[in-house]
Amino acid sequence: MNTREPIIQEHEASEPEATRRDAGVIETSRASRGWWDRNADDYQVEHGTFLGDDRFVWGPEGLDEVEAELLGPPEELAGKDVLEIGAGAAQCSRWLAGQGARPVALDLSHRQLQHALRIGSKGVGLVEADAGALPFADGSFDLACSAYGALPFVADPVKVLREVRRVLRPGGRFVFSVTHPIRWAFPDEPGPEGLSVAASYFDRTPYVEQDEAGRAVYVEHHRTVGDRVRDVVAGGFRLIDLVEPEWPAWNSQEWGGWSPLRGNLIPGTAIFVCVRD
Repeated sequence: MNTREPIIQEHEASEPEATRRDAGVIETSRASRGWWDRNADDYQVEHGTFLGDDRFVWGPEGLDEVEAELLGPPEELAGKDVLEIGAGAAQCSRWLAGQGARPVALDLSHRQLQHALRIGSKGVGLVEADAGALPFADGSFDLACSAYGALPFVADPVKVLREVRRVLRPGGRFVFSVTHPIRWAFPDEPGPEGLSVAASYFDRTPYVEQDEAGRAVYVEHHRTVGDRVRDVVAGGFRLIDLVEPEWPAWNSQEWGGWSPLRGNLIPGTAIFVCVRD
């Protein structure tokens, strides 16, 4: 799961400037690759225990595929070809391999995939590529999944969805999780200060962190719920479920703007369950 919730901060010489501005496909892709390569080590140190080495978690709430079965019953995963997009260190793919599936873990970040190798890649194919240009033949996979991978960080989500549809076999399912769109209306704070609406939910202007030369070093694109649904349809999929995980009582952690306080009041994650007819 690749999810990094940025915190808007005042500009400092040693820190990127946080702003809202347009960012196109090429700039966004370049920024994402660079950010994850630079920050993969810290990310795995900070979140590796929660993610585990072979656990399939859909978001900071801790919804586990073992219980959710959004890809289908675990006993039916054996022998399935599965593509994980934005795989990070391939924790989800490792779990899929443990169920007897044949997963391929794809990520834009070379450094994230090095962590996948460090943890162990037995039974998991590792591929470094952009989600908007999948290096696979048509109809290569039975299932596809993405836990906070790629979709929040691309300027053209429909292009990614069409690519995923292309590489899926008829009847294949694609399940992906993203930051819940409502969270963009609230400050990115886990405490009480993050409970008041501070921005327009309808503002689609990308969140950008840029260096002193104005080059984007991190980009996240906001879409409303309606936008996401329309993207799914434009990508050639049929939406069969939209899951908004509730914050469980056992989860006491804070992860960026996610926290028990906020999680008990507003959704933090949206999971789209789609089928290629």
